[in-house]
Amino acid sequence: MAENSISFFVEKLGALVSQQASLFGVVEGQVRQLRNELEWIHQFLEYADVERRNNKMFKLWVNQIRDAAFDAEDVIDEFVFKLERKRQQRFNNLKFLNFFPVCVGLPDKLHLVNELSERISAINITLQNILINKRKYGMEEDLRAYEAGSSSNSATSYEPWRYSYTTHDQMAAAWKEKRERAPNTVEESNIVGMENDVEAVKEMLLNGYQVERRVVAIVGMGGLGKTTLAKKIYDDRDVQHHFDGGRAWVSVSQELSIWELLLGIANCVTTLEEKQKHEFSNDKLGEEVNKSLHGKRYLIVLDDVWNTDVWRGLSSYLPAESNMSSRVLITTRNQQIAADAHSDCYELQHLDKDKSWELFLNKVGSAAATWAGLEEFREEIVAKCKGLPLAIVVLGGLLSLKDLTLDSWRKVLKSMDWLLSQGPRSCLGILALSYNNLPSYLKPCFLYCGVFPEDSKIKASKLIRLWIAEGFVQKRGKETVEEIAEDYLSELIQRSMIQVVDTKVDGRVKYCRIHDLFRDLAISEGKEEKLFEVDENIDDIDGLPTSFRRLISNIHHHHQIISLDPHLQNSNLRSLIVNILPTGSGSGSRGVLFQKCPKFLRVLHVDIMQSEVYGGLKLSRKIGKLIHLKYLCLSGFHSEMIMLPPSIEGLVNLQTLDSGNRHISIPHTIWKLRQMRHLTCRYGWISSRQSMRQRWVYGHLGFHKMTNLQTLSLRSGYWLKTDQHLGKLTNLKQLKLRSIQPRNLEGFFRSISQLTGLQNLKLVTNKDFRVEEVEYCGTKLLYPIGLKHFSRHKCLCKLFLGVPIQGLPAETTHYPPNLMQLKLYSTRLKVDPMPILGRLPNLRILILLLDSYVGKEMECPYEGFPVLELLQMRELHQLEDFFIQTTSMTNLKTLKIESCRRITRFPDALLWSKKLQRINLYDVSQELMNEVSGTRLTLITSYA
Repeated sequence: MAENSISFFVEKLGALVSQQASLFGVVEGQVRQLRNELEWIHQFLEYADVERRNNKMFKLWVNQIRDAAFDAEDVIDEFVFKLERKRQQRFNNLKFLNFFPVCVGLPDKLHLVNELSERISAINITLQNILINKRKYGMEEDLRAYEAGSSSNSATSYEPWRYSYTTHDQMAAAWKEKRERAPNTVEESNIVGMENDVEAVKEMLLNGYQVERRVVAIVGMGGLGKTTLAKKIYDDRDVQHHFDGGRAWVSVSQELSIWELLLGIANCVTTLEEKQKHEFSNDKLGEEVNKSLHGKRYLIVLDDVWNTDVWRGLSSYLPAESNMSSRVLITTRNQQIAADAHSDCYELQHLDKDKSWELFLNKVGSAAATWAGLEEFREEIVAKCKGLPLAIVVLGGLLSLKDLTLDSWRKVLKSMDWLLSQGPRSCLGILALSYNNLPSYLKPCFLYCGVFPEDSKIKASKLIRLWIAEGFVQKRGKETVEEIAEDYLSELIQRSMIQVVDTKVDGRVKYCRIHDLFRDLAISEGKEEKLFEVDENIDDIDGLPTSFRRLISNIHHHHQIISLDPHLQNSNLRSLIVNILPTGSGSGSRGVLFQKCPKFLRVLHVDIMQSEVYGGLKLSRKIGKLIHLKYLCLSGFHSEMIMLPPSIEGLVNLQTLDSGNRHISIPHTIWKLRQMRHLTCRYGWISSRQSMRQRWVYGHLGFHKMTNLQTLSLRSGYWLKTDQHLGKLTNLKQLKLRSIQPRNLEGFFRSISQLTGLQNLKLVTNKDFRVEEVEYCGTKLLYPIGLKHFSRHKCLCKLFLGVPIQGLPAETTHYPPNLMQLKLYSTRLKVDPMPILGRLPNLRILILLLDSYVGKEMECPYEGFPVLELLQMRELHQLEDFFIQTTSMTNLKTLKIESCRRITRFPDALLWSKKLQRINLYDVSQELMNEVSGTRLTLITSYA
């Protein structure tokens, strides 16, 4: 995968040469020579096959080439860094002459260029010596193809590999064609060959003779489908109905944390506020879990247990009444863990030949399944996969994207032979085959998934933005890099290398994950290719090797971030990802983060996932020196604020600022960052204003100059007084604004009418916002001023309105034509909205929250809501009667009624609905509970 490091650097060199040729001056020729040399090497590395890549001599040669490319990248980045520092220093000295162009003085520039010339010349010599050594040590035959091209640097030279080499655009076009042919990703629920296993484990859970709490363990090697089987059982309707006291699913990582496990259970079975759960200790959280499950029949699933301490540490917190028949289901690779928990053990077996072939056909797709040449490979494929479902699915996903020719399939299976001959770990061999067959542009994207903690849900948008910041996403036509990266993700999913966890309302991926075997492969290959280094104990680092460009550290105490500073100062890291894992204990602390940082850093990601309550954290003002930084994330669940320094104006290449659920104070200098694409600070606010002097020096600073913005999520404030500027952000796809003031409403919607590319819109007023305030300001309520502007938004599929609305427009033409999800919060509608909303043709999710409707009756119309799948009603305090016509909501799958205490009757039309799969009732009247419990419907979650 060294070709990817080289490819990224070659692209970077090309951009620098074309955009800033004047900066290089006399050294431009040497830079071009370096670029040309690396381009030839890059093409040769793409041509090299699997066997050659695993030759020790070849590996040594590749490592030396990679190190030379890294050295060159360091030299170029340092040149740009010093040049920008000189420019900023000159600007600071000449602030009062803002109308003059600011450039670096000639003496300074000559000094930097001469230094660059010497270092690039030395790297070119190093590259030539590396190429000479290959002849000296007998690698001429392997590299003859490269010699022919390198000697002439001409496109007309003999290039034997060009017959098999395709460009990124050609690969992308081919992928789009094959994606149409290939089958959709097989969901975990659609299992093949495990029907008997499902029934057997269900029998152990439901019909066992033990009435006391028991543990059932599914045991088997990695890749056999233990998690798939457990998930199928967990979602089974009989199981859901039987364990009506509560169910919880928790993924257990190798990093043991009882608090984290208790938190996962508490999220499923308690009604605690999020802040409370994160502040509780192990014992307090365990006490709440015990209280919620006491006297109920429950099911807890602990998926992928690696340590006997998991059950030992957790069991005391789970009620063990002798008459409730509660169950705990464990999946594990280790029989000792099952024995230690005194469990009823079910050992999962490999698939037989017929089931293996059935699963393969299910994955490879209908076109390949009916291909005349397929039967020739049946015995070979079944024999090589050895009944391992993961291997079968991965191989099927790989072959589904290959041409339906004998030669194409034989080539894949031949590579598979070689990989399996390298060692006994046959499954990893097949996974490695899938990795080796990835196009070069997808390899770093896959390996990068190894940076996330084991068993973690990965937010797709975050993964995509990280790929972009790392430089893994190559430009392609007129598509945005986000669209291209989303294609990358889709292809990795299609190849079964990434699994979908959850989707958005429009079908796009929301969360994904990577199987732990694939994660092991990603980490192993990532280290081998020097893509990243994973370190679990950051205190033991004496110094970071310059060969590693990315450091990922999973730590347990926040003070380790601060202690990391001395190790970072002199490193050449491009990315630093720190995950502070939950511990369930900790003390508050103050501190200044990152007093010293690697000057070439492109990605800085700190995710604080533990329950410590900080006394306030500040980001060092030195952060502003990181001119190469493209991605800055400071996330985690905390009520304490983190403060950004004014020096962030120096982050001239920043594309993403993400604060997750953290409160964050942002200086007004943020508006200088014209490269910003995603400003995602849900609880962030602009904490300072531009002074008259600053306005005279810099000119007016405002958000309207961030024309590259695609995501804007902030609290409203003074910066939004000129709300008409919103209409200038024509690239916006997501707009989420909180704490909107009454005076802004009319201007908001006039500006929003111009943002026709919006896909997701969220507007929420202050909590103490009152209808009277709007009327006093002379502004009409949202209709007709507001909602009528949505008719032009054909891309808008998700809408959240948390502002008072006088009434909804009666004409459906006033709504976004493709609206799929609608949330209303504190809209205080007095007229029943259901007759109007029921006529929206594409509405799939409707969520009515806190006093969104203040009437007493609600009726869903005849043939209304034809595609609605989820209806949630929460805290509709005045609602007493809820009626649904027999032909309304015919596709409803999930109904949630929460804190609507005046409702006493369940809609008759839903009592015997065959489509309805899930009912969640919480804090409702006993009459309503009794009526639902008396029917044959499955009650998924019930809280009195």
